[in-house]
Amino acid sequence: METFRDTAADELAQVTARLVVEDGMEYASAKRRAVKQLGLPPRTALPDNAAIDAAVREHIALFCGDTQPAELAALRAMALTWMEHMAAFRPHLGGAVWHGTATRHSDVYLQLFCDDPKAAEWTLLDRRVDYHPGEVNGWRGEPVPALTVRERCDALGEWVLVHLMVYDLDDVRGALKADRQGRKPRGDTAAVRGLLAATLSEELP
Repeated sequence: METFRDTAADELAQVTARLVVEDGMEYASAKRRAVKQLGLPPRTALPDNAAIDAAVREHIALFCGDTQPAELAALRAMALTWMEHMAAFRPHLGGAVWHGTATRHSDVYLQLFCDDPKAAEWTLLDRRVDYHPGEVNGWRGEPVPALTVRERCDALGEWVLVHLMVYDLDDVRGALKADRQGRKPRGDTAAVRGLLAATLSEELP
């Protein structure tokens, strides 16, 4: 019975990872979709994010290891550009683009920390940037106001969604606490610039 449960959990993690990598889904929604695709009961125990992260990295290594580094670099470059645009709001990059598991199907998630929640929106208006106001899930799973921009990435030949998540300034104190896997969950502009430089250097022959 234990072997059966382990096999089912592994299969669920693998299908979830495929949805994350190939469809750009977030972990929570990909887990639910995987349960449906496998025809499992709705109350099936879901693998934790550490298991999904490991499965995602394995899927990338097996199926897109030759293309993913360049795609990641392109998305980090786009993120860095937007972080520089929104520098007044202490931007931090999170999600797959920060953790290094992003592909061309991934969105960019930038977290802004604002004295005035409307200030980031005014900045976009001043720049005449088209955006869509809405909500995305925050790092505690709570809905967070977000300004979503759709921008063409020439390096990928794709349109990419950049989500500017608007937090209160006081939230910045909890932004850099390690996640359950002991990882730094997001990084500031200097950290992203360093990651991008490292990614580009790895691509050099």
